Amino acid sequence: MNLESQKVTVQKSAEYIFNELSQVKNFEKLMPDTIAKFEVLDENAFIFGLKGMPEIKLKMKEKVPTSKIVLGAASDKLPFTLTANIQETGAASTDVQLFFDGEFNAMMAMMIKGPISKFIETLAENMHKL
Repeated sequence: MNLESQKVTVQKSAEYIFNELSQVKNFEKLMPDTIAKFEVLDENAFIFGLKGMPEIKLKMKEKVPTSKIVLGAASDKLPFTLTANIQETGAASTDVQLFFDGEFNAMMAMMIKGPISKFIETLAENMHKL
């Protein structure tokens, strides 16, 4: 299942956005209002829970300086990645787009597609909070 957020423009440099997203603690600023739990486990991992959803542990998988950050599920039960593509469009202007890529059976995909789509849209919309 592949989902993508809208592309958002943030009035910050690509380097700034990359550095902020490289610190997992900053993802708390991007979370929706329905967050029930957010806990940093170490410098590369955090766990979060939204009301009515199971808790999810994410860990840093890949960093490509100033252009890409990839987070992945720490559990093999629900294998997925969340990728932030960062593209500088000016001295203090950057486009950010999120991509969710997961391998789920058809039933699970049907159940989670709506909530995950809404979740990544919220993360993208909140990029200006960094």
